[in-house]
Amino acid sequence: MDYANRKPKSPKRKPAKKKGSNKKQQRGAKPVGERKAVPWFVVIIAIGLIALFTYILVQISGKSEEVEQPHVQQPPADLLPEKSAERWRYIEELESKEVEVDVPEREVGPPKLMQCGSFRQQADAERLRAQIAMAGLESQVRATDGSNGLWYRVILGPYETKRDAERDRHKLQRNQVFGCAIWNWNID
Repeated sequence: MDYANRKPKSPKRKPAKKKGSNKKQQRGAKPVGERKAVPWFVVIIAIGLIALFTYILVQISGKSEEVEQPHVQQPPADLLPEKSAERWRYIEELESKEVEVDVPEREVGPPKLMQCGSFRQQADAERLRAQIAMAGLESQVRATDGSNGLWYRVILGPYETKRDAERDRHKLQRNQVFGCAIWNWNID
């Protein structure tokens, strides 16, 4: 059966009411004057059950107060061992000790240069150089003639350590200059 395209059922017609009929009489309800009274023994049993339930609750709550907690004897305070008078000696020993650490010296490699762009047109290289100058760094435009033609490279440096070059590269990245690479280049 196709439930998605199922047509709604048409509403059924209610049977016509007969004149003079009462809804309560149709359902089988008796008129108010004809209702039976509850038998007296049912009322007495209900009152007795409520009284019994109340008595049991009172007895249970009274029992919890009568239960005694077990008494735990604590040993007298004079049976505990005496506190030792021994002082720790490591504090004085550590104050007079010297620690020697071998720290290897940083190897200083060749100077580092950072290239931020390589362009065919000198105007493009000068535009990037101006953007780097706006970030507060000084750069140079070098023309190099390679096997595939003349290129204009935008170069920063030389830097003694790679850490110095990284510091400037992060500064350029904060100023929206991306793509800078750090190289071990010879200064010429």
